[in-house]
Amino acid sequence: MALNEASANSVMAGETGDGKVPADGTGVVQLDPWLSPFKDALRSRYSHAQDWIKKINDTEGGLANFSRGFEKFGFNVHENGDITYREWAPNATQAFLIDGWNREATPLKRDDFGVWEVTLAASGGKPAIAHDTKVKVHHIHLGQLSSLSDPISLLQLSMVLPSGERIERVPAWITRVTQDMSVSPVYDAVFWNPPKAERYVFKHPRPPKPKSARIYEAHVGISTPELRVGTYKEFAKNIIPRIKHLGYNVIQLMAIMEHPYYASFGYQVTSFFAASSRYGTPDELRELIDTAHGERIVVLLDVVHSHACKNTLDGLNMFDGSDHLYFHEGAKGRHELWDSRLFNYGSHEVLRFLLSNLRFWMDEYQFDGFRFDGVTSMIYTHHGVGTGFSGGYHEYFGPGVDEQGVVYLMLANEMLHQLYPDCITIAEDVSGMPALCLSLSLGGIGFDYRLAMAIPDWWIKTLKEKKDDQWDMGALCFTLTNRRHGEKTIAYAESHDQALVGDKSLLMWLVDKEIYTHMSTLTEMTPIIERGLGLHKLIRLITHGLGGEGYLNFEGNEFGHPEWLDFPRAGNDNSFWYARRQFNLIDDKDLRYKFLNEFDSKMQWVEEKYGWLHSAQAYVSLKNQADKVIVFERAGLLWIFNFHPSNSYADYRVGVEQAGTYKIVLNSDSPAYGGFGRIDEGTRFFTTPFEWNGRKNFTQVYIPTRTALVSDSASKTLQCATSNDAQVLAVE
Repeated sequence: MALNEASANSVMAGETGDGKVPADGTGVVQLDPWLSPFKDALRSRYSHAQDWIKKINDTEGGLANFSRGFEKFGFNVHENGDITYREWAPNATQAFLIDGWNREATPLKRDDFGVWEVTLAASGGKPAIAHDTKVKVHHIHLGQLSSLSDPISLLQLSMVLPSGERIERVPAWITRVTQDMSVSPVYDAVFWNPPKAERYVFKHPRPPKPKSARIYEAHVGISTPELRVGTYKEFAKNIIPRIKHLGYNVIQLMAIMEHPYYASFGYQVTSFFAASSRYGTPDELRELIDTAHGERIVVLLDVVHSHACKNTLDGLNMFDGSDHLYFHEGAKGRHELWDSRLFNYGSHEVLRFLLSNLRFWMDEYQFDGFRFDGVTSMIYTHHGVGTGFSGGYHEYFGPGVDEQGVVYLMLANEMLHQLYPDCITIAEDVSGMPALCLSLSLGGIGFDYRLAMAIPDWWIKTLKEKKDDQWDMGALCFTLTNRRHGEKTIAYAESHDQALVGDKSLLMWLVDKEIYTHMSTLTEMTPIIERGLGLHKLIRLITHGLGGEGYLNFEGNEFGHPEWLDFPRAGNDNSFWYARRQFNLIDDKDLRYKFLNEFDSKMQWVEEKYGWLHSAQAYVSLKNQADKVIVFERAGLLWIFNFHPSNSYADYRVGVEQAGTYKIVLNSDSPAYGGFGRIDEGTRFFTTPFEWNGRKNFTQVYIPTRTALVSDSASKTLQCATSNDAQVLAVE
């Protein structure tokens, strides 16, 4: 871990560790000797990344300049009001901007690289295209066009192919598109150029990179209890204060890049530079991010560079009439399960497009980093389809690896971490690729975190298949701690994947139909509800404490959101009933959801104080299968979990390394969190210097059924409290 933290996140850094680590991509072997047989593969991808950077330095003036493609391509307005429009479309023989009815009104000129360009002169200092003008309607016959009554001047990109066929497309670099479902599901491109006086001005600087990442995964559209699509402005006003109260310091926004099918959850992108217009305007998204920054919350974009929607009329597919402009040709360029197109990461212009896309979201919207979706698909030629990963190192190297995809991710991390040192990048990879989250100078791929995707799968499988007395404490601890040492991991009990239709939220699995009848405090506390509330808290707390170096929650799940998530579609009569988050449930003080919400908040703020997520991995001293008790230490805290469905234990002896007097800092059985108050939180636990479970001391506690206690040395707690702000002291 120390070597990784001391190493530069750059393939151009040279030797590290006082010359003891070679600058050839094999430095990771010092951290993991099992990688030694694969040094050639490590050197290959490292030199490949270096070659790209050298080429970009020579031809483009460096990554910093190369990644500003949005200042060259698409529509760019000059100080004098002139508009220059450029588009890469080498297969086209002619290209035009269509003004109204004239399909050849404004011809574009082509250079030797297949880039088409035209400059539209300003008139009286005013741009030739007015702000909010549609620059692409939809691909329709002229006979249909005559029936439209839209008063806005219509501008389209029209291209003639070698065959003589004429096609119209939405510009690839367009920054705003809109959809009118009453006319067509195809997007119209919009020329977005508000007057300077009307543009949003950021008020707050980016917050510093948090030591512990506590991530609130959210979707703007569903962030309302009403049966409709939520907005950027509503999220900023209504949801960010809730996130702040809960104690999360990172928001991860899904479904921001424009996507035509709402039910795709944002993972079928057509316009990569356009923020989804279904939630509001670009400036309203900027205001949302600025509002979060004002609360010292960083904001990540769920970026989709693993594939693209196969739409042709309003997407990148067949953009210039060819099969292989942005994507691989033929079957190599198609994902058989996602029914989408796959990028050619070995193409110079594709790299410009994707790297510039990352830079665009960082610069134009002030995002603080990215969660990269579908990394497994990007780094393997089989895309993870029909392939199981056993953990054998041979699976991570050889012909099954897409080196071009790996190198693109290395370049992306190189560019982002050099230009934005506090940038956070997270990889969604199910395979367990070694060195994914190690520094580039060591031969890693450069991500900050990876997602612990096995953890939520274990919870769901256990809830579905095993009775409570069959839960395997050893398997639970193994699943939570089975991660690559030195590579930071984001742990989570459930995310949006587990909430999708066909599955259910954790609380729904725990209490099933009683979620509709007994979540009111005015009704009896049934055994099912008691079990559900108790286990919901334990599941999330042990995942938080033992599962990684970061923590993630999908919005609403913190309070046990009922049911599942299903977007409006033909199969559900286009209903919004399940495409919303019912925050009204925690605002109703007669409902038990408030208990889970407040426990989640307590959990986050206690972590803010003690920082276990950025502490060393836990030492697990007890995994008692018969008693269903787990004990571990992390960040100087003593964690005790009793998962037994019926047994409570008095004077239960647990080992602890540090001697002292311990006081409770978090108690899942507190009445404030829907518990029974069976533990006196003023109790002090005194240690005895006698070895127990491999620890130097022991103490004895009362631990009720389905309860968790987190305790700290009373003297250390007092010392810690003097250096924390009032917000953190509130966890006491």
